[in-house]
Amino acid sequence: MVNYKDLREWIDQAKAIGELAIVEGADVKYEIGAVCQLSAKNQGPAVLHQKIKGYRPNYRVITNMLSNPRTLDLTFGLPVEYTIKDIVEDLRKRITEWKRDAANFPPAVVDAAPILENVVEGDAIDLNAFPVPLWHELDGGPYIGTADSWITRDPDTGQINCGTYRAQLHDATTVGMMVTHGHHGRLHRQKYFDRGQPCPAVLVVGQDPLLYANSASPISVDISELNYVGAIRGSPVPVIQGRTTGLPIPANADIAIEGFVDPVARKKEGRFGEWQGYYAGDVTPQPFLKAVNLYYRNDPILSGAPPAKPPYGDADLWKSVIYSALLYNDLSGNVPGIKGVWRPKVGGAYYLQVISIKQQYGGHATHAGLAAASCTSGAFSGRYTVVVDDDIDPYDLEDVMWAVCTRSLPTDTDIIKKPRGSHSDPMFHRTPETAGLDSTNPRAIIYAVKPYEWRQDFAPVNIASEELRKEVLARWKDNFEGRLKTI
Repeated sequence: MVNYKDLREWIDQAKAIGELAIVEGADVKYEIGAVCQLSAKNQGPAVLHQKIKGYRPNYRVITNMLSNPRTLDLTFGLPVEYTIKDIVEDLRKRITEWKRDAANFPPAVVDAAPILENVVEGDAIDLNAFPVPLWHELDGGPYIGTADSWITRDPDTGQINCGTYRAQLHDATTVGMMVTHGHHGRLHRQKYFDRGQPCPAVLVVGQDPLLYANSASPISVDISELNYVGAIRGSPVPVIQGRTTGLPIPANADIAIEGFVDPVARKKEGRFGEWQGYYAGDVTPQPFLKAVNLYYRNDPILSGAPPAKPPYGDADLWKSVIYSALLYNDLSGNVPGIKGVWRPKVGGAYYLQVISIKQQYGGHATHAGLAAASCTSGAFSGRYTVVVDDDIDPYDLEDVMWAVCTRSLPTDTDIIKKPRGSHSDPMFHRTPETAGLDSTNPRAIIYAVKPYEWRQDFAPVNIASEELRKEVLARWKDNFEGRLKTI
């Protein structure tokens, strides 16, 4: 059960379970980003930066909120001893309930709220007062929005969306709004632009990890993330109404920037180190938010989750977990015998997806592979889909690659041409003239399974039985001074 109301209570609870590191005196130029990467690589704790070099000592930055299983468990109110497999299995069941119940938990408008402790208007706004990191060494500037929630409204339906899109800090009153094709925030924005109207928007950069996690997740266009988070909590999310746009702003957030995105004006945006592990594209003209109102709490905390080469990316683990759970659900409703699904961090939770099945009929592996590569949750940038037998642990890449090496033939791989890809895919050569074009890329389905027709005659595996391994571990583990961790 989720029992924290905001980022600050979450920080207190993370500290209580030994999942918070406090760093004082770090530099926003590269250093905070490098610390974040090291913690993510080692599945380390959340990192709270204080007394940041060159800024007010009470202006803080939090990173690595979702970088290890224990902080993920804390965020979603799960038992903190849950493993990654446990989290995927649990969340995939709860997702259906949350979708069903979301309509019953619209946000609750309140008049008094922590976010109103400081309200600054117009030209008095100075976003440079916040310690905004220059996350990567080749970034085109500091990015205030990495673990953020962009709040927009569909002008036709009134539907509210919260999405995580990168936001470069341009100057004291403007931030970039870089949104790729197909995302709900971009669809909302374009509707205003098509009418020649500015798009009202709010950029929240200090929300609790639960809202951030779900802003960064693929939730159906007809469900507001605020409602969805309310369903997870079992109570409505308290919000204030933006003084100029009327948009809902989480009442307990630390920092929120309200304003408008002009349909014509552009500022140069990028480069930026993206989730694939590369600097994506080049500097391009992009829309930006002009701040009208700035809201922030006393002693504000800026939330950050910079992407990086997996597994150094802050949000790599969370993305792997949620996308695995979603794909598991999509497949389980259409393909029998699904025993496990994992989209590991090495592929940024997109490029590699592993499907474990208990084979029940000829063509079962093909059925599972094609479904995984083309269903809603698996269709985007899924470069490699690997289907394995149920004796293979999909969460163990060494086990998976052993199956690929010993149970697959290159001649049996299926190739799918021109499915949906990512604009920031490093395998596409982009120029300023082609940067806006849609990307499609081929993908492969690798069948690393025993041939169904003679699976019973397949060579047996030469490893001690699981029961024997458990017995031996229990008997002799003390002789190894804690070095034997798994069976």
